[in-house]
Amino acid sequence: MNRTCLVILVASFASAVAHSADPQPVPPETMPALKPSERVPKMAAGLPMRFQTGFEGGSLDVFEPTDTKAWKVVEQGGNHVYALVVRQSDYKPPQRSPYNIALVKGLDAGSVVVDVRLQSAMTDYGHRSLCLFFNHLDPSHFYYVHFGKEADPHANQIFIVNGADRKAISKTTTAGTPWDDQWHHARVVRDADTGDISVFFDDMTKPVMTAVDKTFTSGRVGVGSFDDAGNFDELVVYTKDKANE
Repeated sequence: MNRTCLVILVASFASAVAHSADPQPVPPETMPALKPSERVPKMAAGLPMRFQTGFEGGSLDVFEPTDTKAWKVVEQGGNHVYALVVRQSDYKPPQRSPYNIALVKGLDAGSVVVDVRLQSAMTDYGHRSLCLFFNHLDPSHFYYVHFGKEADPHANQIFIVNGADRKAISKTTTAGTPWDDQWHHARVVRDADTGDISVFFDDMTKPVMTAVDKTFTSGRVGVGSFDDAGNFDELVVYTKDKANE
């Protein structure tokens, strides 16, 4: 075997070992801190702001998580964030769907914009991911966006859970979400009348995923992951008051 072949073989082996290594959560306190936004818009996609939190008060009372032990407010470089600190919580969903969900209490949204800063808190691997939830009716009926590092039929897609295992409904997506250890900006824009769903990541002018579905036209919103750790901050929800629609 010549030297060139040996080098290629060693490099391929090292890459395979790294890819197969068991990914682990990263303590949120050790990760880069978010620089807080100076201004939060009062309107988005023609919808008024109905909910906003930056977690500086340290209270989790406004959220209903599927497993309270999986979440905590953590100080990160002088800023407080909502940290999902486990990969897979004790929650067992009735269908194949995300294990880690924290829903905003008392907010029923039809057409909605969910805007948030988020940070993956995992060592790197192909399905490194975080999720956003909307039109969530109950544990067996909701939509969610999966921001996965490498796209496949079960990753980096818009999904529906409708009394069965999650199903991708994306019309368009990308090759994957460019996760690193930094903070990123994500947004879901849902039009319940037309069924349109547009998902943005960092660039708020061009969607990275789209779908059209009118199965659910109202429900709760939230943050979480399928089975990864991650951090969330500056969650803002824009929607009409259901009582006044």
